[in-house]
Amino acid sequence: MNGSAYALLVSLFLMALPSAQQERKTVVQVAGLDVEITGDLHGFSLASDVTRIEDRLEVLSITLRSPSAQPPPRLVIRWSIPSHDVAGHWMTGRFLNKSIRPDWSAGRLQASMFAREAPVSCLFSSDNRNVLTFAVSDALETVSAGAGVREEDGLVYNDVILFAERRRPLAEFRVAIRLDRRNVPYETALGDVSDWWAKQPGYRPAQVPETARLPMYSTWYSYHQSVDATALLKEVAVAKTLGFSSIIVDDGWQTLDSSRGYAYTGDWQPERMPGMKTFVEGCHALGVKVLLWYSVPFVGTHAKAAALFKNKSLRFDDRLGAFVLDPRYPEVRQYLIDIYTKAVREWNLDGLKLDFIDRFVADEQTVLEASDGRDFGSVNEAANRLMTDVLAALIRVKPDVMVEFRQPYIGPLIRTYGNMFRASDSPNAAVANRVKTIDLRLLSGTTAVHADMIMWHSSEPVEVAALQYLNILFSVPQVSVRLQDIPPDHLAMVRFYTQYWIANRAVLLDGQLSAPLPLANYPLVRSHAGGTHIVALYADLVVPLDGQEPVSRVDVINAKHSAAVVLAVNAMLGRYTYSIRDCQGRLVRSGDVRLDRGLMDFEVPMSGVLTLERRP
Repeated sequence: MNGSAYALLVSLFLMALPSAQQERKTVVQVAGLDVEITGDLHGFSLASDVTRIEDRLEVLSITLRSPSAQPPPRLVIRWSIPSHDVAGHWMTGRFLNKSIRPDWSAGRLQASMFAREAPVSCLFSSDNRNVLTFAVSDALETVSAGAGVREEDGLVYNDVILFAERRRPLAEFRVAIRLDRRNVPYETALGDVSDWWAKQPGYRPAQVPETARLPMYSTWYSYHQSVDATALLKEVAVAKTLGFSSIIVDDGWQTLDSSRGYAYTGDWQPERMPGMKTFVEGCHALGVKVLLWYSVPFVGTHAKAAALFKNKSLRFDDRLGAFVLDPRYPEVRQYLIDIYTKAVREWNLDGLKLDFIDRFVADEQTVLEASDGRDFGSVNEAANRLMTDVLAALIRVKPDVMVEFRQPYIGPLIRTYGNMFRASDSPNAAVANRVKTIDLRLLSGTTAVHADMIMWHSSEPVEVAALQYLNILFSVPQVSVRLQDIPPDHLAMVRFYTQYWIANRAVLLDGQLSAPLPLANYPLVRSHAGGTHIVALYADLVVPLDGQEPVSRVDVINAKHSAAVVLAVNAMLGRYTYSIRDCQGRLVRSGDVRLDRGLMDFEVPMSGVLTLERRP
C-alpha cells in the first residue's frame, strides 16, 4: 500500500469515527421484546425505565436531558415480532383498509399530533385477538408510529419515531410507550389504551352533556351554505316530533357568499341569518338546542379581521382565500375566545362545532420561537392552550356546553376540550360511515361519538335509504335530509329508527361493544348490556348466540338486501317470543320459538328488525 492510499484510509476512518460515536443505540427489554432506541443524541443524555403492569403488558419510559435547551434529536424506537397470525393492522387513519403493509411501504407509518389522529398501533389476529398493541403518551407533538412486515424474514417491525419534524429547543423531554401483548380481544386492548391516556396528567376527558348523546339534525348536506332561518324552524318542528333534540347550523350562517371558500369568513356576524337570537329562541320554544359551526383558524381576505391578523398568521391559503391564524399570539387566542363566548352568551347557544383545527400546523417557514409578540414557540402547544382556554371560557358561560370535533382531530388531547367526536365526511357512504364510527367508538371512551350526518336521495326505496341509518346505529345519529320534503315512508322510517335508537341507546352507546372482522369493515357489530343484545348484520353471516352472557332479549337488525337471518345457538336458551318488523316499524309476523343448540333461520325484510324476548 503506498503512502497516499494509506493516508486516504486513515482519513476515511477518522471521518467515520465521530458519526459512530454520535449515533447511539440502547436496547431495553419490554414485555419480552428487545426494543432498540437509536439516535444521534447531540449532547442529550438518555435514560430509560420499564414498568410492569401485568404479564405481557409493560410501559417503557424514556427521558432526554440536556444541560441547555437545544433542538431535540431524531429518535427511532424499534422492535420486531414474528408474524404469527398477524391478520391486520388497526390505526385511527386506516378506515377501509386495515391490511398489514410491507416494511418498505411509507404507508406502514401514521403521523399523529394534537389535531391529527392518535399515536396507537394494533396488530390483530384472524380471530380478532390482540397480537401487539402499542401507544405513545405524547399526543401533542408529531409522532410517527406503525408496523410493517419484512419479506426477507417474516418479522413484523414496529416503529415509533420522535422529533422527525423540527422542534423548538428543549432541555428535558419525557415520553412513555405502552406495549400490550396480552391475548385479549383487540377491542379490549384499544379500550385500555384510551383509559391509559385519560389517566395521564393533562389528558382528563371533558364532561359529556346528556344532550350530546341524543340524535341531532344537521343543515350541511340538506342546505349547505344556503341556510334560512324560516325554513330551518320548520325543519326543527318536524325533527322534534321524530325525536331529535338539537340542530347544528353548519357553514353559511356567517356569510352571504356561497362559493364554498372562506374569503368572507372571520368576522362571525350572522349575515345570512341576521335574527340569530330570535332563531335560537324559536328552537328553544320547540324544545330543541342549537349548535353553530365555526372554522377556527380561518380569517378570509375580505373579512374586517384580516387587517388585524394577516401579519399574525401562519400562512395564506390561496385555494380557500383565507389566512390561517397563528395561535401563538395571545391576541389571536383572545379574539377567538371572545367570539365564541359572546355568541354563546348573547344568542344563548347550546354548543359549537369547531372545525379545521388541524390547519394549526407549522411548516418549513415557521419560526419556532416565542418572539415578536408570540408567547409560544410551538404551534401545537399554543393551539392546545387555545382550545383548553376556549372550553374553560365556554363552561363559565354555559356549564353544559357541547363542543364537536370531527375526524381526524380525535386524539386523547382533543377529548379534554371536546365532548362530541364526529366521523369525517361520508355523504351517502354508509359503509364508510359505519367503519369510521366504529373506529371512533373503540378509542373514544365516554366521549360521545357521532355519525357523519346521513343523507340519501329522496327517490330511493325506503329500505335502501334505511341502510344509511342502520350503518351508524352504534353512534349518535345526525341526519341531514330535508325532512319537510322526503316521502311519507321515509319519514316513517326515520321516526321508527330514531325512536328505536333513543329507547335502546343505553345498549347501543354504553353496552359492551364487539366489532369482529375489522379487515372486512365490521360486517357484524353487536353490543349488550343488562341481558339485552343488539346485533347489526351488514352481510350474510351467522349470528352467534353462545349463552355466555344473560340473554333476555335479542334484536337482530337486518342491514342488508337478503332476508335471511341465521342464528347459531350454542346453548339451551329456552323459549322466546319473536316479532319481525319492517324498516317503518310495521309488524310483519310474530310467534313463539325455542332456542336450542343448532342453526335457526328467520326471514326478515331488508332493513327490518327481528326481536326475540325470553318468555317468563
